[in-house]
Amino acid sequence: MPENPPPFKPLDPGRIDIIDREELAYWSKEFHCTEPELAEAVTRVGEHVAAVREYLASRK
Repeated sequence: MPENPPPFKPLDPGRIDIIDREELAYWSKEFHCTEPELAEAVTRVGEHVAAVREYLASRK
């Protein structure tokens, strides 16, 4: 077993699965937002990364 596991990457890099805790943390870090903010964005615009990115950018 390697000492340093490879960094987490989502199974589908075009969609956000907010049920998966690791994925929620990954995308929150990528978008520089909190997990609740990300969950709200996904609820409002869907799970597509581009739509979530656009929504979060429009809120800043």
